[in-house]
Amino acid sequence: MNMKKFAILSVFALIAVPCLTTLAHANCPVQNCLWYGGDLDLNDPNQNGLANENDAIVSGNPYGAATYQSFVIPKGQTWDIESVFTNNLISFTPTSGYYEIRSGMSEGNGGTLLLSGMVTGQDLSFNPTGRSDFGYTEYEVDAHFKSVDFGPGTYWYAMVPICTTCNGRSFNSNANTHLNSVGIQEDGDSFFNSGFFGANYTNANNEGVFNNFSGGIDGTIVPEPSSLIMLGSGLLAAAGVVRRRLSR
Repeated sequence: MNMKKFAILSVFALIAVPCLTTLAHANCPVQNCLWYGGDLDLNDPNQNGLANENDAIVSGNPYGAATYQSFVIPKGQTWDIESVFTNNLISFTPTSGYYEIRSGMSEGNGGTLLLSGMVTGQDLSFNPTGRSDFGYTEYEVDAHFKSVDFGPGTYWYAMVPICTTCNGRSFNSNANTHLNSVGIQEDGDSFFNSGFFGANYTNANNEGVFNNFSGGIDGTIVPEPSSLIMLGSGLLAAAGVVRRRLSR
C-alpha cells in the first residue's frame, strides 16, 4: 500500500458544480453548513484517501501530512466561521486536532496563514459518518473555536487529527463526485503538504485523483448592514401600526 494514499489512480476532470445554500446539513454539526465538499462516494470507482495525520507513523510539526481544501465565500457575504471539520478514514482516536485557514495558496506556495490553532477536549469532536472503505471506518473530526469573520474570497483550510503515540493511520476521504455537497466547488484546487513525504504545498492531484476532499465549514452568514437597516425599518413601521391601533 502506498503510504500517502490507498491507490494510484489516473487523473480525471470533473465539472465544477456551483450550489449556494446555508441550510443545515447532517455533516455540519454545529449550526449551519456554510460549505461542504461532499461525501465519500462508495460508488465512485476512483474513491480514495490521502494522508492527513500526525501520529507515531507519519509525524511532524505541527503535522506529518495535511490536505488543504479550498472553499469560496461568495461576493457580498461575510461568514462567521466557528468550526472546520474533515471526514477521514482513520484507525486511531485523536487526542487533539490542528487546524488552519489560509489564503493565496498555489503550487509550491502556502500563501498567507490567517487562522490556526490546536484543539482538545470539548473543542474536538470525533464521530462516525456511517461509511467505511479500504478496511477503515470513516469519522468526522471537528475543530471548534471562537468564531471569526471572513469576507468574500477563496480560502483553504486544513484539519489534521493528532495522536502522537498512536500507530494507526488517517486519510482524508476524497469527494470528487460532490455527493451531497454544499457551496461553490472548485475542482482541482486542493493541496497537499508534508515534510514527512517531501511534499511542499503541491496540488493534491499530483498525488492521484484528489480534486476535492470530504469536509467542511460551519458557522453563520453575517447579515449585511443594508439588510439590518431594512429589518430595523420594518420593525419600526410595524411598531407604528400597533401604536396607531392602540390609540384608537
